[in-house]
Amino acid sequence: MSDRIGAPGLGLSRREFVAATGGIAAVTGLAGCTSQGAVQDSEAANSADDSDDSDESDLPWTSSPEVVQVDEQGGSVTLRSVTSRHAVHPMDSMGGPVELPQVWAFQADDRDPSVPGPILRTTEGNDIEVTLDNTDADMPHTLHFHGANKTWENDGVPTTTGITVEPGEKHTYTIPANVPGTHLYHCHYQTHRHIDMGMYGIFRVDPEGYDPADKEYFFTLKDWDSRVNRQMAGEDVDYSPRQRNPDVFTINGKSLPRTLHPEEGSPIIVDHGDTVRLHMVNAGYMSHPMHTHNHRFRLVEKDGGQIPEAAQYEQDVTNVAPAERHTVEFEANADPGIYLMHCHKVDHAMNGNSYPGGMVNGIVYRDAMDTDVFADLMAHAGYEG
Repeated sequence: MSDRIGAPGLGLSRREFVAATGGIAAVTGLAGCTSQGAVQDSEAANSADDSDDSDESDLPWTSSPEVVQVDEQGGSVTLRSVTSRHAVHPMDSMGGPVELPQVWAFQADDRDPSVPGPILRTTEGNDIEVTLDNTDADMPHTLHFHGANKTWENDGVPTTTGITVEPGEKHTYTIPANVPGTHLYHCHYQTHRHIDMGMYGIFRVDPEGYDPADKEYFFTLKDWDSRVNRQMAGEDVDYSPRQRNPDVFTINGKSLPRTLHPEEGSPIIVDHGDTVRLHMVNAGYMSHPMHTHNHRFRLVEKDGGQIPEAAQYEQDVTNVAPAERHTVEFEANADPGIYLMHCHKVDHAMNGNSYPGGMVNGIVYRDAMDTDVFADLMAHAGYEG
């Protein structure tokens, strides 16, 4: 388990978080609130007395995405697809619970499966080898990486390369780290379905001499039509990709208030005066205009292209189209508090008919984490402290 709190990247340590909050559980009396793990235990106990258990009840739950420093692993990583259940927001607060009964999660090496998949991070010039291990799968898969100038056979498209990783097979892709920036990877077999089932993640190539910000976080945006996940779980629902109607909206696989959960969600936790860098990737099929409250940012990188300083300007909304990658940077110079970052298609900021919810996150100053407001938000998110 990572020692970092907040979105995947460079955030606070657990020790710093506990010190800042003064112990959330003690403040809020959260004995009755449960985290995702506690919900899983409860469901497992209930299913023991249910003679009509479905196969889905035995599926593992996903975890939050982790950063895999591929350089530190000798330049190689293995990915597997694991059929799982995914709790978007397991509590009954703010329109919950919201759950996808079946997803196809990526698992890196011996880590937990996650949706989004792991963030594969390397350095310019350090090419990586990614082995797709399909030995335990029951369907074909491939891997396609955006933002890498690679050989034909490594493009990951079965119809144009002739390479499909069938059940029972393994295949290693050589991915050059020759386009610095933040990119997307995903399965390219029956793409319209496999992405909607969760087979996507972030590929990050740091340029040579990269200077990280004080706080640096990764976010994957995703719109879901939960009917496809329910259909694949065996439910009797009518779904066609030509009639896709998204009803779940996530940041790093979670919806508000679970997005604010410091371990399973991805709040943007900052100290006053920090330089903050956010890498945003849209793995969905709709555009998402992402808006930050009370903080104006500069778009410094797009789709692996570094934006010259002379072309940068302050703004507070950036519209991230499907497959686009936007890296924005701002100074944490506001009155220390809690401020939203959200999609400004306001129906995307909902859980079903409940507002707020969905594709909403928060910029949280450490100085505001010992307040009653933050404690209340943690109660909604199900954080026990």
